[in-house]
This record gives sequence, C-alpha cells and structure tokens, in this order.
Amino acid sequence: MKKHCCDDMAYHENFKCEIHEKPFECPDKLVIYYEKDNEYGLIIHDGGSSSIEILFCPWCSKKLSEGK
Repeated sequence: MKKHCCDDMAYHENFKCEIHEKPFECPDKLVIYYEKDNEYGLIIHDGGSSSIEILFCPWCSKKLSEGK
C-alpha cells in the first residue's frame, strides 16, 4: 500500500464509494493515484474518465512524486 503525505490525501485516494462502482462516476472521489506512473490526479467529473496531474498535495502542500 502506498504511504501518502498526509491523512487527508490517504483518505481521499483510498475512498471507496458504496454507491458508484467506478471512481470517475462518484462525485465524492476527488483524487486518483496511478501506481504505474507514480502520479496523482484530480478527477474531472464531466462524465468521462479524465484527471489532471497534481504535483503538490491539495491539503498539506507537500510535493508529491513526480512520476516518470
């Protein structure tokens, strides 16, 4: 399991919705972690499966992994 920079990031990245099967369908799922690329993203809730890469934690401001 990935060690996150803060409790808030851990909560939001590990959040599992009881209603929506896919993370991109759930309005409460805010952050996604791409283990393959070692990148974090903010989910864009527009009906698709897009996210915007983030380099700093939205909650604690620590620098996140830079990916490849």
